Amino acid sequence: MDQFDLTVTDIQAETALIRAIMLARPHGEPLPSWEAGAHVKVRLPDGGERSYSLINTSLDPAATTRPHAYRLGVRLEQPSQGGSQFMHALKVGDVLSVAAPRNNFPLEPASKPIVLLAGGIGVTPVLSMATTLAASKHPYRFIYASRSRDQLAFLSESEALCGEHLSVHTDDTAGIFDVKGLMTSLTSDEPLYVCGPKPMIDTAIQSAKDLGWADGRLRFEIFATAAPLAGDQPFEVVLNSSGKTFLIPPDKTILAVLIEAGEDPMHDCQRGDCGICQVSVIEGTPDHRDYILTDAEKAAGKLMQICVSRSKSPRLVLDL
Repeated sequence: MDQFDLTVTDIQAETALIRAIMLARPHGEPLPSWEAGAHVKVRLPDGGERSYSLINTSLDPAATTRPHAYRLGVRLEQPSQGGSQFMHALKVGDVLSVAAPRNNFPLEPASKPIVLLAGGIGVTPVLSMATTLAASKHPYRFIYASRSRDQLAFLSESEALCGEHLSVHTDDTAGIFDVKGLMTSLTSDEPLYVCGPKPMIDTAIQSAKDLGWADGRLRFEIFATAAPLAGDQPFEVVLNSSGKTFLIPPDKTILAVLIEAGEDPMHDCQRGDCGICQVSVIEGTPDHRDYILTDAEKAAGKLMQICVSRSKSPRLVLDL
């Protein structure tokens, strides 16, 4: 993956917890093109990486075709695992190592009107989608939900861009947004794109099953990394190609342990929703925690996403 240095050229406080950060090459040279839903990976001082969606609210195609800057929206997580603290401590002039854009959440061609739902910081890729749809004059609806109005980042830009296509929901005045209610109201097979916190995604996935939606009608991206669950136990992972054995503690993922040991497994999102880290399971029983595999694939136990899933058995042998 291409890696290059970018300079912080501007920082704006969008809310008390969300900052908009502009990045550019030192002399303003064009950057790789991207499409709505794409993200870049930022290298952290400890060698780790964090993914941040790219934001565009300009109807000018040049804004994403060989652009001269990238714009990110970063929420300060509490508690933070280090990425958001680092990003919020940046100053204009600081230099970051950034990977070229990748897109695991693209807008797909559609004949129907498209419905967009953003929760909190999930607005970042969804706002870029709204921009693309507005520029192409494709019919769409954009619902932006948050706990309160003062937590709605990029709101003025969303209102200016989307006009009557935008609906704003705040939990403090209207209660928690009814995801299933929205989905039940969509009776013409409209595609739904959702990005937001894990409970919102989980509700959307279960609602799609309950309502009998066709595969692919619901598309989503989750903004939450893997977190330990109560009762998680250590287990061993064996790499079939080399026979190397690794102990996976309760507070670390398989992927994290392998990377720390100098292995180089393919990966991207580290949230279980892109499928790039998927591996075959030769022995053992996975504990699936991803958003990629079907119920049948999970039951078969032959595949797993090593960025989030764990093991129900004391030992896993993986095709790595």
